[in-house]
Amino acid sequence: QFQLVESGGGLVQTGGSLRLSCATSETIFSSSVMGWYRQAPGKQRELVATFTSGGSANYTDSVKGRFFISRDNAKNTVCLQMTSLKPEDTAVYYCNAQKKGTSYWGQGTQVTVSS
Repeated sequence: QFQLVESGGGLVQTGGSLRLSCATSETIFSSSVMGWYRQAPGKQRELVATFTSGGSANYTDSVKGRFFISRDNAKNTVCLQMTSLKPEDTAVYYCNAQKKGTSYWGQGTQVTVSS
């Protein structure tokens, strides 16, 4: 049973946008470092965007300026706004929460960008 639930994936054309959301419990969300990862077919899972413990956002180089991570503390959600999507962004996107040495994952949501 997954304690993080992602939504918002789908099929989009090159240059399009998608917004992913990740909802979890307050128990997990509070004091967690939240982030998004992705895994393309045949490749290892990679970090896409994350909040540092200080609250600032970090992005992998390939998505800088196109993807934006945000969190809503009142709703215990973290979102990933993806713009100017490229075919190489195609992957399963996973939400992650790091809390006190424990890593929580969602089930993943498929993002497919057609050329």
